[in-house]
Amino acid sequence: MNPVVGLDVAKGESQVQAFLDKSKPYGKSFSMRHTSEDLDHFIGFLKEIEEVTGQMPMVILESTGHYHSPVVQYMEEHGILYILLNPIISYQAKKSSLRKVKTDAIDAYQLCVLYYKEDFEPHRNRGIQLLNLRNLSSQQEIVTNMYVEAKLHFHTILDQVFPEYRKVFGDLYSKVSLLMLKEYPTSESILTAGESKLVGSVMEFCPSRSGQWAREKAKKIMDSASRNPFKKVVYESHLINLRMYIELLFHYQGHLSDLEDRIVTLANEVEEYKIIQSIPGIGEKIAATIISEIGEIDRFNHPKKLVAFAGVDPSVHSSGKFTATINRITKRGSSRLRHSLYLAVLCGIRSSRNKKLKEFYDKKKSEGKPAKVAIVACINKLLHWIYALLKRKEEFLDLG
Repeated sequence: MNPVVGLDVAKGESQVQAFLDKSKPYGKSFSMRHTSEDLDHFIGFLKEIEEVTGQMPMVILESTGHYHSPVVQYMEEHGILYILLNPIISYQAKKSSLRKVKTDAIDAYQLCVLYYKEDFEPHRNRGIQLLNLRNLSSQQEIVTNMYVEAKLHFHTILDQVFPEYRKVFGDLYSKVSLLMLKEYPTSESILTAGESKLVGSVMEFCPSRSGQWAREKAKKIMDSASRNPFKKVVYESHLINLRMYIELLFHYQGHLSDLEDRIVTLANEVEEYKIIQSIPGIGEKIAATIISEIGEIDRFNHPKKLVAFAGVDPSVHSSGKFTATINRITKRGSSRLRHSLYLAVLCGIRSSRNKKLKEFYDKKKSEGKPAKVAIVACINKLLHWIYALLKRKEEFLDLG
């Protein structure tokens, strides 16, 4: 027998349906709250099925933001193997049903049916370190997106107050740049202060630089104030918003710096981190994201399974005598892993940092492949390397 239990997860509760084997449902579905009492009963239910079938059932559920977290954590604590599905896969399976009925009980039933149709890899315990690393990497991505959005709003306000200021500092978002803009947000405030006072402020906000550098920046600020089309700011609200976004930018910068330090510290405790970093083009941040998304490599028994998990395997479309010649990648796996691998490939082929990867990319281009197709092929190749290195626990050798 091949038992499975399907969980349709919602906020605070799940619908449970069990199958003893293909086309053999076990009893009626029931609701389970995400409380320690109900989760204990759920573990007991799994053991009941084990007594009937002779083996512990696999649990299959859909990734639902954070709602599945208590169930997943509870199963990992009790050593229960489970399959965490991409919602796209389960959605396509539900669409294939002829009956236009949508209930939690039917969704749990459909997950069990899907289990017998597909060849899924169980999700094995990542370990506390990898789970922490994954959570921190995910949080870093969220804060980065918020930081980028704050930058866009900051640009919009700056264009209406002091557009010429963009040309003063090489990095508009550096500490000294933002502090100077917060202190002197208008042309009027700069021209009133004078160059000598500006020099003193630059040196105060950036004491590590020379006096000559401070004088050059002060002169640039004075020149930008002279060129600025807005000599006086009519709307006080613009200045309020500008100061608010400067404070927000500092706030996000601090959080991102703290997250990066914590991620690197945590990643250094994981053996796979140094192995993946040995591949040219993969730095600290990308390596941390890759290992946090992959988890234990032992849960993949073939590199193609890892490729499918990343969602860079080609889709197949054929019907009768027709077979499509242009097949896009499935994009069904981890989007964060896929994005990190894309960045790793770009860094690797740029300036030939990764000689082997650059040679492979050039070969695909010489075969007439478009740049995007060649990059996807490189991602596929990179995943095969990562799989082999992690399995053998060896570092990468880029000879050539």
